[in-house]
Amino acid sequence: MLKFALKLDGVASFALGLLTVLIRPEVGMPVGWQLGLGLFCVFYGVGVFTLGTRANPDRRIVLLIIIGNLVWGADSILTAELKWFPLTGVGTALVLAQGLAVIGFAVLQFIGLRAASATGRETPPRSRSLA
Repeated sequence: MLKFALKLDGVASFALGLLTVLIRPEVGMPVGWQLGLGLFCVFYGVGVFTLGTRANPDRRIVLLIIIGNLVWGADSILTAELKWFPLTGVGTALVLAQGLAVIGFAVLQFIGLRAASATGRETPPRSRSLA
């Protein structure tokens, strides 16, 4: 479940990033912000997908991804609701849908992480010793 959730997040983020960078649909967000967020999503998507291909994804990195997804999702909803940008109707719908999807990824990843922890399939912590 965890690896599936990471890969799904990676593919969706990569696709959204490509859409944002290459097609740049008119959503009412300043072009610089839109391009920056799109490029971030492309690189993030590759990284998260790659993590999902590991035999045992590192628990600490997965927790960072979950927290990041929750923050991103909440920020997306606040951006749409508080009108931080002059989003179009389509822009508002896309930002809200994307925010809810990202929160969904976080929930799936958390469930997968708990299941991996319960079955002992998580990566053991690294030794802090240099010796």
